[in-house]
Amino acid sequence: MRQGTLLYAQSGGVTAVINATASAVIQEARARGIKVLAARNGILGALREDLIDTSRESIAAIRALAHTPGGAFGSCRYKLKSLQDDGDRYDRLLQVLQAHDVRWFLYNGGNDSADTALKVSELARSRGIELTCVGVPKTIDNDLAVTDTCPGFGSAAKYTAVSVREAALDVAAMAETSTRVFIYEAMGRHAGWLAASAGLAGTGEDDAPHLILLPERAYDEKAFLAKVDAVVKRVGYCVVVASEGIATADGTFVADAGGGKDSFGHTQLGGVAAHLAARVKTGLGYKVHWTLPDYLQRSARHLASKTDWDQAQAVGKAAVRLALSGQNGVMPVIVRTSDKPYRWKIEAAPLAKIANHEKKMPAGFIRRDGFGITEKARAYLQPLIKGEAPLPYGPDGLPKYVTLKNLAVKKKLDAFAG
Repeated sequence: MRQGTLLYAQSGGVTAVINATASAVIQEARARGIKVLAARNGILGALREDLIDTSRESIAAIRALAHTPGGAFGSCRYKLKSLQDDGDRYDRLLQVLQAHDVRWFLYNGGNDSADTALKVSELARSRGIELTCVGVPKTIDNDLAVTDTCPGFGSAAKYTAVSVREAALDVAAMAETSTRVFIYEAMGRHAGWLAASAGLAGTGEDDAPHLILLPERAYDEKAFLAKVDAVVKRVGYCVVVASEGIATADGTFVADAGGGKDSFGHTQLGGVAAHLAARVKTGLGYKVHWTLPDYLQRSARHLASKTDWDQAQAVGKAAVRLALSGQNGVMPVIVRTSDKPYRWKIEAAPLAKIANHEKKMPAGFIRRDGFGITEKARAYLQPLIKGEAPLPYGPDGLPKYVTLKNLAVKKKLDAFAG
């Protein structure tokens, strides 16, 4: 074994393929003689010195992670503040890392996780501590800057497109005597990438989804209801896909639940689909059904994209290589080199260019009327949902997922007081 250990942690909402990244990280590190610890429940586990010894897991179990959804080591929504405001916690984190001879720290998450990895790398460097921090991309929101796409998004996009197409067939079959308007709510607070992926479900003007509501365009109720009415009268039914984060021109979230802020400081949103359904029912009188796929859209491993699965493993392997080569404060990102045929590669990008930046849908991806996607968007999105990732099934007809033992290493410090 090489001297020093690698600490890996998962953060934020999990995806269908984040464990594929974890599997790749552990296998790549093992192949290079590096012991891997995993923080239980993300950065909280690191602060609490609740660290899992992945060397106690068999290679078969680690390989099985690649087709298991969820977060094998637990994740969290817990954001460290600035170095000035949260100094005690950063000090504690460095103490834990040093106590367990952690030389490499990999934080697998979205924008807030990139920010944490950047801050820890800067703090360790300023104190002369031998620690290399690498952010590892993950988010179904697809809103990380620099990277062409984010692992987790392609599979959620595939689930969204498939689900909308299948539901549309159901609605079409029953429209004459039952539901005329169907509303599907997709995750996406400020960026509409996931809602936009529903546009892959159809190609013609009368194909579902007939309307896509994106955060990048202000919500206008009058225009929305007029469009729904026109589609129902022309097609016989209307399928709407709405991003949870759509807002009016003054910036008010349509689905603001009034529940304050979450642990990341984000406005707690309610159900935009339910709200829109009520407005359609009241304003137009049509029978409406709505759905909130919620966790289903990010956990559907049975519909994972092969492209996404491959990329999730690629960034895991690259993160280990970057860390061991001493590239501190970076993230392995996906670079698209060709659309037809679709080709991509992995490069290192500075965390400073990723943390606290948000990639939204470009104007050229949104249809002029604001209710759909353009051919440019289709060309970008289509390759990301291509292919099916292998998934073993058991005799009971259900997927064979793995549950790790997650045995903790012995603690060396006093309990975390914060």
